[in-house]
Amino acid sequence: MKTKSAPKGAQRTSRGKILTSIAASLALAAVAMPASATNWWTATPTVSIGSTVLNVKNFGAMGNGATDDTAAIQAAINALPATGGTVVVPGGTYMINALKAINLRSHVRLSMWGNAYLKAIPTSASRYWVLKAWNVSNVEILGGNVVGDRTQHQGTVGEWGYCVNVSGSSNVYVHDITLSNSWGDGILVGAIGSGTSIVRSNNVTLNRVTSTNNRRQGLTIAPATQVYVVNSAFTNSNGTAPQSGIDIEPMTQGYTQHVRLENTTVANNAGSGIEIRDYTSDVTLNKFTSQNNKGYGVYTNSPNGLVITNSTLTENYLFGLDIGGTTNNVQLLGNTINWNGAAWFVAHNVSVFTPGWVPRDVTISSTATNVTQSNNLISPLRTN
Repeated sequence: MKTKSAPKGAQRTSRGKILTSIAASLALAAVAMPASATNWWTATPTVSIGSTVLNVKNFGAMGNGATDDTAAIQAAINALPATGGTVVVPGGTYMINALKAINLRSHVRLSMWGNAYLKAIPTSASRYWVLKAWNVSNVEILGGNVVGDRTQHQGTVGEWGYCVNVSGSSNVYVHDITLSNSWGDGILVGAIGSGTSIVRSNNVTLNRVTSTNNRRQGLTIAPATQVYVVNSAFTNSNGTAPQSGIDIEPMTQGYTQHVRLENTTVANNAGSGIEIRDYTSDVTLNKFTSQNNKGYGVYTNSPNGLVITNSTLTENYLFGLDIGGTTNNVQLLGNTINWNGAAWFVAHNVSVFTPGWVPRDVTISSTATNVTQSNNLISPLRTN
């Protein structure tokens, strides 16, 4: 069966090796997952925010879709006392110079009303930020919409435009917000610095976040610890690799630990639904849906400790789940992983719900270890 070219970094595995690997994985005994704090996650975390409330309109923000409102909104944030407070952004379209960004402070809540838009002023820059939470603690971003400039971007290079960038920060709560049209990512959660000087983000919660039509991916998780994503959707990433809904990629900058994705959907992305790479440990996907992505539903390359439970991986163009590299300690429990490998079926005008001759849902590299599977629903094979 022909498939599209594998995403960057993916390993090609022959059908014979796939069957051998799957059989070997079923024979492995269950192993203990890496330890982490018990129930460190909550969908509605407590964030320490000051009592002062300021309105950006009182600092000269126009919200008319034409005026540069960057300085006015920043002035409202800067006017808060050291104890912080809430900055209210009423309905309207506020144009933001994303080369300067809106820089949040500790103990500050940015509250955007439902039809409030922060929109990047078009630029040719390869890197920009509409909202930045860098090296701060106790920050809340809620409501409204943040829109990048990809439909009007004036350059052709780079992939590092962000609607929201959380780096080196702790106790951050982002919720009930839509992020779209970034030149790079809808949102990044990561670190500042590297090596012994690295400051990772810690205790970051994304709840009811919708991130769509971003050029690189909906969400990047770089070096960080205790990142909880719940009730959210990351869809229609397209434009430059990896084009995934979510990409957990600390690379060599540092380590990512304790990530939980729950009641969250990745769908219709030009790459994979989610990629989980090395330097990553203790990742849980619970009630996670990955559907109709043009790459894999879930692709791993050498993380240590992955639990996928009660999740649905379906109609993805390549395998529903590809366990690659030296991925170690994987548990697959009670999932529906079916009707994947859709590329061949679509190309030949055959229903993706047609049983095939070979496995199409799970592939496990011969170098992956400690993989256990239980009570998963897999696509049926042809019987004749």
